[in-house]
Amino acid sequence: MTILDGKKTSNDIKNEIKDEVSKMKTNGEKVPHLAAIIVGNDGASLTYVGSKVKACERVGFDSTLVKMSSTTSQIELLDKIHELNDNPEIDGFIVQLPLPPQIDTQKVLLAVDPCKDVDGFHPTNFGKMALDMSTFIPATPFGILELLERYQVDTKGKHTVVIGRSHIVGRPMSILMGRKSFPGNSTVTLTHSHTKNITQITSQADIIITALGVPGFLKAEMVKDDAVIIDVGITRVPDETRERGYYITGDVDFENVSKKASFITPVPGGVGPMTIAMLLKNTLIACERHRV
Repeated sequence: MTILDGKKTSNDIKNEIKDEVSKMKTNGEKVPHLAAIIVGNDGASLTYVGSKVKACERVGFDSTLVKMSSTTSQIELLDKIHELNDNPEIDGFIVQLPLPPQIDTQKVLLAVDPCKDVDGFHPTNFGKMALDMSTFIPATPFGILELLERYQVDTKGKHTVVIGRSHIVGRPMSILMGRKSFPGNSTVTLTHSHTKNITQITSQADIIITALGVPGFLKAEMVKDDAVIIDVGITRVPDETRERGYYITGDVDFENVSKKASFITPVPGGVGPMTIAMLLKNTLIACERHRV
């Protein structure tokens, strides 16, 4: 059994990006600039955005953090988005989700210039991804592909089962794993809350990608020997015996499933660290495209 170490792999990617940025600086070229908009004071969002800013500093990117109050109107937010769209210094930007209830998330995501949509959420980029065209792949699916590629996990002709159909992970992964390249070329089954006999389906899978957010959902009896397990789920489970008052776990019963798996991602330390690394990679790609 091999652990797909997202922490180590993300550090490798950040070091590679840092080297690229150093060359840009040596050549007198503009370095990548990532901006983030955060509306309100959601604790998890603030932590996540903070880690993105630190990651930018580490690799030598410029970064801008735009903080807006929880009472921000939709018009005010759209004005800020248009401002970033028109700013030639900004290569890519993200709008941190979730947004307050007075704001229509769909309208906000549609307002982002697809050429600066490093989250890969705009329908233009999603459509290009579905058509196997060059585009920004959403950071978490991009990170999963990178792990599979760097660990040389064979996907050709394999049966991949995706659990969960969110626009951020499940649906993109179901498209990407069936594309005509590596990683890909697998036969994909997309399962969700209305799927019947899910154990029957997962027990036939060569590769399982689960993004449910249900702690310990995937049990050992649901998995065949030597399956590849990608756990995208991340849940804080209250536990008063821990110093923080909680522990973080994934969708997979890691202790038992890992005994049967050929490759498996841990939680934490698996897919999670890859997300920010691939956001940086998308920003580097955006910068290079703008330079051409």
